[in-house]
Amino acid sequence: MQFDLNKSISILERTPAVLKSLLDGIASEWTQENEGPDTWSPFDIVGHLLHGEKTDWIPRVLIILNDSENKTFQPFDRFAQFEESKGKSLNELLLEFELLRNKNLEQLKGLTLTKFDLNSKGMHPELGEVTLQQVLATWVTHDLGHIAQISRVMANQYKNEVGPWTAYMSILSR
Repeated sequence: MQFDLNKSISILERTPAVLKSLLDGIASEWTQENEGPDTWSPFDIVGHLLHGEKTDWIPRVLIILNDSENKTFQPFDRFAQFEESKGKSLNELLLEFELLRNKNLEQLKGLTLTKFDLNSKGMHPELGEVTLQQVLATWVTHDLGHIAQISRVMANQYKNEVGPWTAYMSILSR
């Protein structure tokens, strides 16, 4: 599929509701467990998505679109959620994520981006030159990847319980 801003926004708008529907109000064994050392729980993943709403997507969009010569992004701390989420409930994280996502999407829609804008470039600290279109496509893909990750982590909670069906459950073969 070719990039389309409206189609992208339609996914980004749904992510908070998907997460809330999947995670809100269920037993903590589903949301606090991970897949072992150096892996994330659904709680951690929601915290990571929330941190991205604060520091990654819209700030990078604005860096690309600003008039400054310096288009270099700040490095993104992929592990900031471990400190930022301390003392918060999953419900608090989900609510804050929803509020920030809605605010960020309103800001994105208000930019009335053109094809020229989408081809504008910024500088990723590790990847080098990237376009605004690539940033926005990555935002969508990032959401979908973490939704899949949450589903996989949750499915793995029953890895030992499904017995012989493990052979048919590709989600459990990680």
